[in-house]
Amino acid sequence: MTLAPITDHLRPGLAILFIGYNPSIRSGETGHHYANPSNRFYRILHGCGLTPRLYKPQEDGDLLALGYGFTNIVARPTATAAEITPTEYAEGREILRGKIAAYRPRVACFVGKGVYEQYSGRRGMGWGAQPDPLVPGVVEYVCPSSSGLVRMKLDEMTDIYRGLLRYVEQP
Repeated sequence: MTLAPITDHLRPGLAILFIGYNPSIRSGETGHHYANPSNRFYRILHGCGLTPRLYKPQEDGDLLALGYGFTNIVARPTATAAEITPTEYAEGREILRGKIAAYRPRVACFVGKGVYEQYSGRRGMGWGAQPDPLVPGVVEYVCPSSSGLVRMKLDEMTDIYRGLLRYVEQP
């Protein structure tokens, strides 16, 4: 079964562009970002204060009104990121750099160190803002993957994502 890529949620002037590895099978089936029931993405956003309430995956497009967009380094849905090929990463890296340069979000938030490694070619980075962004003027910020496969505690993840608040206009 081949699933179609899900739609990016992009517009110029985003506060944060969240960048994942690729859609899960569940996201491919539903057409919504971070739709796997075990994924903690929306709980993390609410827990760290980026959203005023807990959103559901089917409301992912509504987050554009808050200044948050979504894309992935690879568009093809898979069960795990391990299924992504080196060729897909190479192509995705160039496409992603073009999206970041064209839409110029304040922050490009990589949802997983591996996503940032594939994008930047760098290794050994810590969490948070990274030096020397590939697209000048756009903060590159690394957060843990919100996948249920990641064994990091939810409160630890939420603390790392909370660092994004400094880049978001507070009401």
